[in-house]
Amino acid sequence: MAKNAKQILSLQFMLKQEVKNLYRQLFRAIKEVPDKSYQLELKEWTRTEFRQNAQHTDEIVIKMYLQYGKRSLRQLENSVGLAK
Repeated sequence: MAKNAKQILSLQFMLKQEVKNLYRQLFRAIKEVPDKSYQLELKEWTRTEFRQNAQHTDEIVIKMYLQYGKRSLRQLENSVGLAK
């Protein structure tokens, strides 16, 4: 396998790991939401967003969605922090 192909596979693997980590972080943050019905709504929204965007293969698009997800995570964490 060419060096460039290995780099691409490595980058794809790292992006996949980053997406999985973001998914886990979102669900951990959702567990901290005091309102159970809102928790369910957030879980469904998270699952739906990830499923709808799972088919993307373009690195730039994936990175854009990662940034969107990280922003959403920060907003959720801030909201939960204010609610406590």
